[in-house]
Amino acid sequence: QVQLVESGGDLVQPGGSLRLSCLVSGFTSDRLAIGWFRQGPGKKREGVSFFNSIGKPFYTDVARGRFTISRDQAKNTVYLQMSSLRTEDTAVYYCVAGPYYSTVPDDWPYWGQGTQVTVSS
Repeated sequence: QVQLVESGGDLVQPGGSLRLSCLVSGFTSDRLAIGWFRQGPGKKREGVSFFNSIGKPFYTDVARGRFTISRDQAKNTVYLQMSSLRTEDTAVYYCVAGPYYSTVPDDWPYWGQGTQVTVSS
């Protein structure tokens, strides 16, 4: 059973930076798609950034140019480095994993518990 544990959420001022971490455990395949969704207050879940099953990174419009996804395979950890944060980035950020990449939330079988990011002055 794949388990995902996020950390790093915090209160940050507009224009600031933050790095989220996702510790991944319990997977047996060496090909696992993994990434991040977010859900802001009163909004639907939306994709942020992902690695597909062969490690190619993808970014949605909300992340492109400001966020960077990376991974440390030795630590089984995926990171989301966020910069130039805006108030509209306020959301619960979820780490997800599955057999293939998709921007559709229902396509991802494994979810973490989420970590809160609040961007406010």
